Amino acid sequence: MKIKKGDKVQVIAGQDRGTVGEVKLVMPRSNRIIVEGVNVRKKHEKPSQINPDGGIVNKEMPINASNVKLQEGKTKKASKKAADKKSKGGKK
Repeated sequence: MKIKKGDKVQVIAGQDRGTVGEVKLVMPRSNRIIVEGVNVRKKHEKPSQINPDGGIVNKEMPINASNVKLQEGKTKKASKKAADKKSKGGKK
């Protein structure tokens, strides 16, 4: 998987298309990632020691890694291939 935690990515498919965010978590076995501010869902949580009130909490859910492109640093454009980050020529 070319995408790592902390990378800036742009969503290219789905409900949040066009959104740019930072990768918070990478799950390589299931090919999914969690991006800050993308795919936010409301979850009902029971009261616990950590959250004694419980209630409805907004939570970022994972999306498939194929639905994002890496964001280039200086130009603020999304790269065409994820391989561009690893090698200068874009070759694997």
